[in-house]
Amino acid sequence: MAIRQTDQTIHKAAWLYYTHGLRQDEVARQLNISRASVAMYLRKARETGIVNISTSTRMFTDDAIAREIEDLYGLASVWVVPHDGRALDPTAEVPIVGASVFLDLVRNGDRIGVAWGRTVYAMADAMSYADLNDVTVVQMCGNLGAPYSYRPDQCTMEIARRLNAKGLNFYAPLVLTSERLARDLRAEPVIREQLASVAHCNLALFSVGTLDEDSHVVMCGALTAGEIHAMRDAGAAGVIAGQMIDASGALLDCDYNRRVISADLASIRSIGKRLMVVQEESKFVPLVAALSGGLCTHLVVSASLARRLRDERSGGTTDRAI
Repeated sequence: MAIRQTDQTIHKAAWLYYTHGLRQDEVARQLNISRASVAMYLRKARETGIVNISTSTRMFTDDAIAREIEDLYGLASVWVVPHDGRALDPTAEVPIVGASVFLDLVRNGDRIGVAWGRTVYAMADAMSYADLNDVTVVQMCGNLGAPYSYRPDQCTMEIARRLNAKGLNFYAPLVLTSERLARDLRAEPVIREQLASVAHCNLALFSVGTLDEDSHVVMCGALTAGEIHAMRDAGAAGVIAGQMIDASGALLDCDYNRRVISADLASIRSIGKRLMVVQEESKFVPLVAALSGGLCTHLVVSASLARRLRDERSGGTTDRAI
């Protein structure tokens, strides 16, 4: 179950005030709320024991880890999903929370970029319906085969349907057979305009892919298992919107990336809110790469991955980006 937005704001206010030593007016500016609200939230934090992490509930223990990850990786907001052993389908927990967080981030008039993948498919299935106005959902990368329950274009349209939004699909393949073909296709007015429009999105939704036989780009036919292993040997660390990134989160200089039809990483980074949802332990290395490259501002992650992220950088410091 997702932590309520009010509860998270209470915890963030207490974290900034007691852990970072900010004044109440500084906390108010950081969270874009009134100083009176800060005072009220701090009072609630004391009354409920949030300021005493050792005696707080499990939910707030996990939320304390979320605040640490925000500090360590310079993220705007992190949601940590504890494992629920009573859940009928434990693998659905993170996508369900991710869908709830995503809906909370959407505003009327937003333009939303979506990169398809298994996690995004699961979120589309779990997403509640919202009656929003003037929202557009844009597919950020080309299409491939559909080994799962949705084709990439169906995934985009299903999210648009849940939001009462307009959907814009990408009617081009993800990977071309040659660099020349890819260059020529990107130059076509319709494709060029859609790629350029991604930078004007207010919100992006995506996950990060692995570099193994179970990778989405392998399952969809973009690469063979042998080819993706070779990419890993050449320095690839993960997949974002169908593109290979290295350990620093930069686009890998390789033939494959030059044949891909997808929004470039600079356009993705220019989007104000970039929500990444990750559950699988196998995605730890790609996730760290994506965070190192500044590709994410908002993160929904399992508790086990959250602990690994904290331990990975617990000795470091980073500027806060709220």
